[in-house]
Amino acid sequence: MDTDERYMREALREALYAAEEDEVPIGAVVVCRGRIIGKGHNMTERLHDPTAHAEMIAITAATEAMGGKYLNECTLYVTVEPCPMCAGAIAWSQMGRVVYGAIDPKRGFSLYSPSLMHPKTEIAAGILADECGGIVADFFRAKRG
Repeated sequence: MDTDERYMREALREALYAAEEDEVPIGAVVVCRGRIIGKGHNMTERLHDPTAHAEMIAITAATEAMGGKYLNECTLYVTVEPCPMCAGAIAWSQMGRVVYGAIDPKRGFSLYSPSLMHPKTEIAAGILADECGGIVADFFRAKRG
């Protein structure tokens, strides 16, 4: 298994924690120098906070672990394409790389031009996309069901 898949599986584990808590199942991990320094899953319902997205929680944990606000040597793995709010936080943290699974055709950052990401941030999309998107689709199907 390659590195991106390995860490995306960790993000998927976080997404499952969100699903268990009846949150939209999105998970994220921040990796720096080969180790996970931050992780998170959506907690907007539990915290009554619309900003408590998986990426925001993982970034906060990672900056705490690093002892600073810049994450330019780190990679964020997130199961679904970040929204504009999260993209802004990712940009402000100067994240070195972002890897996401499923695209978000309605609310993803890639809908905006110029890009909301920091210009030096590398982006990789589509890692385990079917699995990442499937968890979210199943969640909403069950809600409607």
